[in-house]
Amino acid sequence: MYSLLRSFLFTQDAEWSHEATLNVLKKTQGTFAESFYRQKLMAKPRKVMGIDFVNPVGLAAGLDKNAECIEAFAAMGFGFIEVGTVTPRPQLGNEKPRLFRLPEAQGIINRMGFNNKGVDYLVERVKTARYAGVLGINIGKNKDTPNEQGKDDYLICMDKVYQYASYITVNISSPNTPGLRNLQYGEALNDLLSAIKNKQTELADKHQKYVPVAVKIAPDMDSSEVKQVANTLIENKIDGVIATNTTLERAAVKHLPHGEEAGGLSGVPVRRQSTQVISQLKEALAGQLPIIGVGGINSLDSANEKLAAGADLLQVYSGFIYRGPDLIKEIVQGLD
Repeated sequence: MYSLLRSFLFTQDAEWSHEATLNVLKKTQGTFAESFYRQKLMAKPRKVMGIDFVNPVGLAAGLDKNAECIEAFAAMGFGFIEVGTVTPRPQLGNEKPRLFRLPEAQGIINRMGFNNKGVDYLVERVKTARYAGVLGINIGKNKDTPNEQGKDDYLICMDKVYQYASYITVNISSPNTPGLRNLQYGEALNDLLSAIKNKQTELADKHQKYVPVAVKIAPDMDSSEVKQVANTLIENKIDGVIATNTTLERAAVKHLPHGEEAGGLSGVPVRRQSTQVISQLKEALAGQLPIIGVGGINSLDSANEKLAAGADLLQVYSGFIYRGPDLIKEIVQGLD
C-alpha cells in the first residue's frame, strides 16, 4: 500500500507531500483508520542510556518536528520516537523550495532551517499524546541567536522539555542554521556541554528524574576531529551520541537533478560516511557512552552494518520516506 501512496506523493512537491502525509497521520492516529499502517512487531528489547527500548529502531528527528504524530509513528512499530528539532521561539525556517528528493540515489537534500512552532507548542503536544514509549526531544537554537548566546537557547528548551522527555538530544550539527556546526569544536563545544550538564544536574534534582542527554554530530569530520569530540563528550559525562546528521558532501550526487542544491544530504549517499564516523567513535569512546547510528539505513543489511560498526541503537528517516513502515518491520524482525 505504501508503494502506491509513494508513487503519488513522489509526483508532488517534496515539502507538500511531507506536510500532507503528516496531516493525514495527525487526523487518523487513535482512530480506526490507524489500522491501515499499524504493525505489531516482535519485541527486540535493548537497554541503552539506562532506558528500556522495546526494539532498537527509532524515528530520527526532523520528520515530526512539532510532535504532532507521535501516536501514529508508535503504531507503525518504532521502538522509540525522536521529535524536533525545536527552538525556544517559533520560526519559519528558510525560503522555499527547501526540500528535494534524489530518487536515483535514494537521497534527500533539505535546507529547512529548523522550521518549527516553538518549544511551548511541542510540549503541549507531548503532554496530550497517548504514548507510553521512549520519546526523545531534539533541541536547537533560533537562527537569529548569536552563537555566543546559543547555549542559552539550548538551556531554555532543556528546562521546558525535561520532565516530558525520555532523553534529550542536543543538535549542534544541522548545516542549515548558519554557524551552528562551529559549536561542535574545541572550547565552544566544551562550554556548551558543561552548561548542559550543569542544567541536567539541576533539573534532575528538581524533578527527581534523571533524563539522559545525547549530542547529535555531523558526518563531515576527519578522524582527529571525531576523536576530539569523543573526548569532550566523555569529559562532560554526556550520556550518548547520535551519529550522524546530514552531510555537505556532494560527490556521489552532483550529477543528478537537484544534486547540487544547498543543504544537508541524507539517505543512501551518506551511508558510508556515517558508518565510518560510528566506527571512529566506537574506538575513541572505548565503550564509555553508547552510539545511536543514523544515516543511509534502508534495509536490514545497512542496519546490521551500523550495528557492526558500533551502534547500540538505530534511527531512520530518508529510508523510511522511500520504503515506509515495511522498513521498520524488515529490520526489527531480521535482527538477532
